[in-house]
Amino acid sequence: MTPLLQAEGLRKRYGDREAVAGISLQAQAGQILGLLGPNGAGKSTTIAMVCGLTTPDAGQVRVCGHAMADAPGACKRRIGLVPQELALFDDLSARTNIETFGALYGLSGALLKTRGDAALAAVGLAERAQDKPATFSGGMKRRLHIACALVHDPDVLLLDEPTAGVDPQSRNAIFDTLLALKAAGKALVYTTHYMEEVERLADRIVIVDHGRVVAEGTLDELTSRLPPRPEPVRPPPPSRASLEDVFLALTGRQLRD
Repeated sequence: MTPLLQAEGLRKRYGDREAVAGISLQAQAGQILGLLGPNGAGKSTTIAMVCGLTTPDAGQVRVCGHAMADAPGACKRRIGLVPQELALFDDLSARTNIETFGALYGLSGALLKTRGDAALAAVGLAERAQDKPATFSGGMKRRLHIACALVHDPDVLLLDEPTAGVDPQSRNAIFDTLLALKAAGKALVYTTHYMEEVERLADRIVIVDHGRVVAEGTLDELTSRLPPRPEPVRPPPPSRASLEDVFLALTGRQLRD
């Protein structure tokens, strides 16, 4: 089966610094791909190239079988981007926010309203459609942010720290939305610093550092690379290494401020 998203050999240099040095990744329909890495590892630059905001120096991106370089407009229409920084109009209603983003993708009339209704329902905000984000909690704003990325019905959803600063209830509501999108056949790329989120959600995990992929696989494949952690009390068996153990073993404990 052809992946909905393929990135092969991506490279990007800024002056003397090579931010991305040959990263490859892919996401299938109905799959959540966790993308992890320390600050400055190349995650943001990779996402920018995948969604067409930045042109790679080398390598290619394919979306639904189409090369981004050959058909950028068609590829970008199949991608929904949820950046870490909120991009909402606080003084417009939730519905108007969503419809504004939908209009940017060429939606209008009855189709725009239908898609807007579906996006609001997907994130549990249908009853707050006429309210302004200025009155929303942080978690509700995050959910509306996701809805704005869903209104054009993309096949691929890129999410950068989508639960930053939200309470546990909102975080679980976001998880439910993402799992429903996965079940609907979307391909999701999920970047976060919260290891437990990736352990819970991701089907496959890619860890990057210094612009390169340093590990890739399922959670079980990655955690099996490290020996079990010894327990201070016997006879309970040693516990399995965690994803955080793997991450620190691969990327080190040095601060990346």
